[in-house]
Amino acid sequence: QKNSCVLPEDLKNFYLMTDGFQMTWSVKTDDTPMPLGSMVINSVSKLCRLGGSSMYALPNAPTLADLEDDTDEEGNGDKPEKPHFDSRSLIFELDPCNGNGKVCLVYKHAEPVVSPDTEIWFLDRALYWHFLTKTFTAYYRLLITHLGLPQWQYAFTSYGVSPQAKQWFNMYKPITINTALLSEEADSFVNKLDPNKVFKSKNKTPVLKKKPPSQPPGSQKSHTSMTSAKTSSLAGNSSRK
Repeated sequence: QKNSCVLPEDLKNFYLMTDGFQMTWSVKTDDTPMPLGSMVINSVSKLCRLGGSSMYALPNAPTLADLEDDTDEEGNGDKPEKPHFDSRSLIFELDPCNGNGKVCLVYKHAEPVVSPDTEIWFLDRALYWHFLTKTFTAYYRLLITHLGLPQWQYAFTSYGVSPQAKQWFNMYKPITINTALLSEEADSFVNKLDPNKVFKSKNKTPVLKKKPPSQPPGSQKSHTSMTSAKTSSLAGNSSRK
């Protein structure tokens, strides 16, 4: 009501379930836990508007609106129109990104009436805008997919993440940081599994019994004749007795 705007439906449903979200995780190095990942969605009370207040607690101090440059390139082609710090846009901070920038909910058309269409943008430390997603649901999926790794939002900028953050990406999210390699070599991140080797049959091959060597016909006849001769001799001996 204060800013005369309505939350998008998916973000409103999110705040109806929980007033903000924060999840951190650590890695253990030398038996000492070190905080690494951080996923944050500001609560409703911390959904602060950017651009209206002064950056310094001084009279006549400049505001973000004073930094607005009308010479900035407007959206053309596939590039969406960038948000404005002045009254043309309404900008609310969703995630402070641990000081590495700000993820913002942007109402790009606030004059004469605030449009209900919103987008999610990333404002880096140099105050340059980078488009992330069209809906909060899509951004929430990105947040979970990137595990809240440090500076993950810079993967959607032209200059990318820092070398230190890239090391963490290579360890925990290698496919995300090597998308160019993935597009060139489709099989570089695919486990090459040969089902014929994995599911190879373990049935034992039957052992063939060796057949005795066959005797030639001549030897069989001589053997039978010798047997009959022995039988007749034994019969003669018994009759003599």
